Amino acid sequence: MATIRPATVDDAWPIAEVNVRSWQAAYQGLLPELYLRDLSVEGRAARWQRTLADPADQGDILVLVENASLLGFTAVDRIRGELRAIYLEPGRWGTGLGRQLLDTAVAALRDSGHREATLWVLDTNDRAQRFYAAAGWLPDGATKTDTMPGEDIPLSEVRYRIDLVSG
Repeated sequence: MATIRPATVDDAWPIAEVNVRSWQAAYQGLLPELYLRDLSVEGRAARWQRTLADPADQGDILVLVENASLLGFTAVDRIRGELRAIYLEPGRWGTGLGRQLLDTAVAALRDSGHREATLWVLDTNDRAQRFYAAAGWLPDGATKTDTMPGEDIPLSEVRYRIDLVSG
């Protein structure tokens, strides 16, 4: 049975592994192939180590663990009321574990006193948009263009929102 708990610094490497594998699967055909191929678990692990060591981020990163294996994670911004990330091992997509992780993230945002929450998703990521819509998230009309870290590749995103009071 899968459980969800706050992440610790010791989770940095397995979070990075899930992060890289899920990016490579989820963004295939949406981001440049060379960029996805060159994603580094080592580089991501170093960033996650810094994030998880920061007391300001305590409790904002939650991990889904089953039989001592980290299968997914979510990151929320309890100050802004935002779901910042949710990633699951690609082999576990469609099993309900992603929804369990999402529901826990939503509960954390609700418990932080927010009446609504937002997230940003690539406008071309139909799979993710269907996932969020099935959980009650709806696009609110806001859009933005970011660039990939260290790259000059534009990313068009749409914002989704959920009511945490009636939901």
